[in-house]
Amino acid sequence: MAEKLSVETRQHMLKKMLEIRYCEERIQELFLENVIRGTTHLCIGQEAVSLAMAANVDAKRGDTVTCTYRGHGHALALGMPLKSMMAEMMGKASGCSKGKGGSMHLTDMEVGLIGTFAIVGAGLPVTNGAALTAQIKKTGAVSISIFGDGTPNIGAWHEAVNLAAVWKLPAVFLCENNLYGEYSAYGDTAPVPNVADRASAYNIPGVIVDGQDVEAVHAVIKTAVEYARAGNGPTLIEAKTYRYKGHSRSDPAAYRPAGELEEWLKRDPINLLADKMKADGQLTDDQLASMRKAAEKEVQDVTEWALAEPYPSLESVYEDIWV
Repeated sequence: MAEKLSVETRQHMLKKMLEIRYCEERIQELFLENVIRGTTHLCIGQEAVSLAMAANVDAKRGDTVTCTYRGHGHALALGMPLKSMMAEMMGKASGCSKGKGGSMHLTDMEVGLIGTFAIVGAGLPVTNGAALTAQIKKTGAVSISIFGDGTPNIGAWHEAVNLAAVWKLPAVFLCENNLYGEYSAYGDTAPVPNVADRASAYNIPGVIVDGQDVEAVHAVIKTAVEYARAGNGPTLIEAKTYRYKGHSRSDPAAYRPAGELEEWLKRDPINLLADKMKADGQLTDDQLASMRKAAEKEVQDVTEWALAEPYPSLESVYEDIWV
């Protein structure tokens, strides 16, 4: 059983998970209203992994994170301002990527987020680069790469994990196994029952954790980060979690078995943490209701602000390029 976090940490995690939940729900509405263009991939149901990860990242020390296109929650958990993220969703100039990245390309080096990547597995080699830099410069920094359960089936994943293991890079490979790689069930595309089983092929630790329990995920990531900082090399963590929405935008997720979503809703990460806090006398129903109301209002206020922000100028297309 994971060690209980402090009441202050629990309060922060609960507040941020609520912010992420309401933000993702609002993003879905904005997409359907044609305010957000392109595509969106929501992390509703996976918030515990985001907060557990972020609590173990020290950007001031040089720690870095790469993640997938399902990265809104990770960005907010790390500390990206909600305004910066929401403006980017709408392609506004005040967004974190100046309106040029959109939903799938969020970057904020101040909080350690190298970027969210639209290409499956693209973040892993970048994580290795950041980890190698830390190793050479002896900064003690660690780089975390977050990916889905479909990623370990591609070549870049094997190359990156193999290299990190051989060079003992200070990296943590964190898999959010939400049971589906896009529309394919994990069991239909992988020959082993768990992603973490693959760790043995690279002679690195492989750990499976309940991805709905923020304290449990926090504990295993903390151990992996400390292991990496000590010069022991990478760890492969598999957080068993679930996305409550479809793969992207209008996917109704009709491929899911009847009753599966309902079973996972019983273990909503927000409710699990809130119930722990209530049991320990740290939270009341009224306080939780107030936190929900405050998070919903903050998201709506920021949405209205972002709607009024300007789009980038046509001339800005020539900025921030190499040639």
